[in-house]
Amino acid sequence: MIMRRRPLLRAAAVGGGAYVAGRRAATRQAEEQQAWAEQDARISDLENQQAATQAPPAQQAPAPPPAAPAAPSMMDQLKQLAGLHSQGILTDDEFAAAKAKLLGS
Repeated sequence: MIMRRRPLLRAAAVGGGAYVAGRRAATRQAEEQQAWAEQDARISDLENQQAATQAPPAQQAPAPPPAAPAAPSMMDQLKQLAGLHSQGILTDDEFAAAKAKLLGS
């Protein structure tokens, strides 16, 4: 009796073995990626906890002070001085001194 080869059966066995090996490799790779992701999440949680314990809320940066009102312009100050002089609140000498001080001379 002559033995007949069964090429289809052999190809199916080889292909099936390769499929199983590929699936195992893919499963193992997915498990490794999941383990890395879980480890990254744990590290992030620990870093957040450590940052929270190192900087208590009372030591946070103070709020910036409110903005100072804009200084009146030189023209506005001169008009105010002139108004005080015309009302008689400032004398001629006081007006001249304040104006010289304002103008920087």
